[in-house]
Amino acid sequence: MIPAALRKRYGLEEGTEILVEETDEGLLLRPAVTLPIEMYSKERRAAFLLENAIGRQDYERARQEVRKMGLDPDSVPHESPKN
Repeated sequence: MIPAALRKRYGLEEGTEILVEETDEGLLLRPAVTLPIEMYSKERRAAFLLENAIGRQDYERARQEVRKMGLDPDSVPHESPKN
């Protein structure tokens, strides 16, 4: 726990995540930045494959990959390529 006086001095709010690094001089404390990650469902990954296909041939290849994932490409909400 970081004492309140040090938190105030360095602009660290209570609960701020920090990184601790060992250096030759001792420990270095730095504020950490954490970002949420998005976990994609199988259906979302399938939609990425289908929507990012370029041309008809690539789209058919993407449909095959989606089938390998155990999904029906027609049941995955997506926009097929126009060309």
